[in-house]
Amino acid sequence: MRLMEAIPNFSEGRRPEVVDRIAAAFRRPDVFLLDQEMDATHNRAVITAVGDPNALRQACLDACAVACELIDLTRHQGEHPRMGATDVIPFVPLAGTTSEDAVSVARQLAGEIWQRLAIPTYLYEDAAHDPNRRLLPAIRKGGFEALRDGAIREAGRLPDVGGPDVHPTAGVTAVGARKPLVAFNVNLATTDLELGKRIARAVRESSGGLPKVRAMAVDMRESGRVQVSMNLTDTDTTPIFQAYEFVAQAAAAEGVAVAESEVIGLVGLGALADVAKSALQVGAFSTGQVLENKLLAVLSEQTHEAS
Repeated sequence: MRLMEAIPNFSEGRRPEVVDRIAAAFRRPDVFLLDQEMDATHNRAVITAVGDPNALRQACLDACAVACELIDLTRHQGEHPRMGATDVIPFVPLAGTTSEDAVSVARQLAGEIWQRLAIPTYLYEDAAHDPNRRLLPAIRKGGFEALRDGAIREAGRLPDVGGPDVHPTAGVTAVGARKPLVAFNVNLATTDLELGKRIARAVRESSGGLPKVRAMAVDMRESGRVQVSMNLTDTDTTPIFQAYEFVAQAAAAEGVAVAESEVIGLVGLGALADVAKSALQVGAFSTGQVLENKLLAVLSEQTHEAS
């Protein structure tokens, strides 16, 4: 079986009925909808699905069509940066697929989004044609409004497919191929947004912080908190516990406690095993020691032998 994962992000986190209609595109043969999450503060939804690469690509295209119909960025407000109704669609290779397969699927989908919906599309991470556009923040700089008001025509900012103008309500979309990442947030017991910005700047790689970490501060004043929102793009390089400890220690140095942390979407067992090893100070531990993992391995072996 050939499997690939898609984790499309949509600019809607306040209307469950809209997110449900988008998610329905992933309920189809050869595609499995694993998770759907929405956040009102970010005004953003994240879908996680796996399946046959071609079926998954078609599901993403249909989901884009629903988002294009129901999301109007001229009326959208939220804390998370965004440039499209369907903001980003990363593909991650799983069983029986390679990074090259994910790149091929991403590039094909980019063309289909333009052809069917007239939404210009950028290619990022492993799917990027331009090495200067591998990183999403460089593509999304200024968001929908900046691109709509002319930034899209600037040197180096024309979309890879379509354009040169944004879709009037759905903006633009970025499609990419990458390794698995973990979306990890630490909520601080303070309303001091400037403190959050200082910590986010300190922890992110681009400012000299932890490698493979992207971070921003989010104002969650209504809940009495500030969030340090992070994407950990390689947890083998910077594990979850290391990112947490960095933020917690930086906050403690200024007299602020951590209220809670949260993982957005799904996370691999290996990344969580690293957290357990650190918390328990276990010298040697592997995911093969997890009961459910061992059971699945045995059942899979028995099924293979029976066939």
